[in-house]
Amino acid sequence: MSKSKYPCVYKDKKGNIYYQVELGVNKNTGKRIQKMGRKDDQGKPFKTFKQCHDYVISLKNKYAESKGIFANGIELNYFINKYYMPHYKSKVQESTYKTRIHQIKIIKEYFIGTKIEDISVRVCEIFKTKLLNNPKYSQSYSAMIYGTFRQILDYAVTLDFVYENISKKTKPIPKGKVNVPYWTLEEFEKVISTFCIDVFYEHMCFVMLWLYFNTGIRVGEGQALTWDKINFKDQKLTINSTIDLKSPSQYKIKNKTKTESGNRIISLDDTTINILKEWHETQKAHGVDNFVISYCGKPLGRNTIARIIDRHSKLAGVEKIQAKGLRHSHVSYLINHFNADILTVSNRLGHSGPEITLKHYSHLWPNRDRRLANKMTNVIKFKTSEKSLYEFNGNQVIKNNIV
Repeated sequence: MSKSKYPCVYKDKKGNIYYQVELGVNKNTGKRIQKMGRKDDQGKPFKTFKQCHDYVISLKNKYAESKGIFANGIELNYFINKYYMPHYKSKVQESTYKTRIHQIKIIKEYFIGTKIEDISVRVCEIFKTKLLNNPKYSQSYSAMIYGTFRQILDYAVTLDFVYENISKKTKPIPKGKVNVPYWTLEEFEKVISTFCIDVFYEHMCFVMLWLYFNTGIRVGEGQALTWDKINFKDQKLTINSTIDLKSPSQYKIKNKTKTESGNRIISLDDTTINILKEWHETQKAHGVDNFVISYCGKPLGRNTIARIIDRHSKLAGVEKIQAKGLRHSHVSYLINHFNADILTVSNRLGHSGPEITLKHYSHLWPNRDRRLANKMTNVIKFKTSEKSLYEFNGNQVIKNNIV
């Protein structure tokens, strides 16, 4: 090791330039915070002592600006397990937490042994490229993984492990357009024709699909729905709860929806009211009188809902859809058969504004422009003049001697 004229900057026996600097004392452990490195934030080796010295100065400035905040050797995976996972689990629904676990697992596997402070712009860009080049992941899924990674680093900033989220210096992965399959009215009619409502279980399945298709409520909102939320007199449905369901006997009703704007009241049509009344009486005859979508007094699971859709899709000879596809089916139904305006659809779905509705459901308006164009045909009445009404007419270079 040989010293340079710059403090904290050295050259090793192989001629490589590096820095070794003491930044302060960790306020939590009392230990000295030391940093050593041979590359800049872009992962490039230092070519000159001056270049390395400038980096040391920027490092000291960053430490000063961060008020002494440094992860000081903590690995990203330790931070995820110790801090982020408990935090994330406490703020989302159980179903959302379960879907995110696999994404976090991918992040943890990639960053094994990586310290938080060693995550640079270059590291983030390489991770992003790896995700996009992985044939197992769609662009949309890659976007979700990288978005989760950015959220993790955001929380590291919140807890003062780092002073900035370095991943925010990179662009997020565009989600790409994913259209959720849905049923048209004609397809839905074929599906509900496969049920025999004289059979108690099939009657419940019929009501379940009818309710989702005709109200557009989220899957969890339907699972949590109880009879006291239905006002038969005013024909209103109150949505203000959802469910965390591990099994039919292990569940928790949450008195809130996915978003604040999700708390809403939906008007019900006469047909739906009559179907629900009949089902309520049938339920009570079988000793069931709490959850609307239930045949045993316990809420229906998502897997059961998926199996019902799968089974009756095959029987009806229509495309299988996801449970959330029924919400998309409802939007399509409102648009194509009732010409519903965007604000009404948005309120019915429980969105905070029309822009959210358009972001997720704009593909369900494919024929609106064509219908508008058709209505414009022959609306404007006109007859052109038989001769020009003024002397100057366009480019005077053109001669009016064309026969």
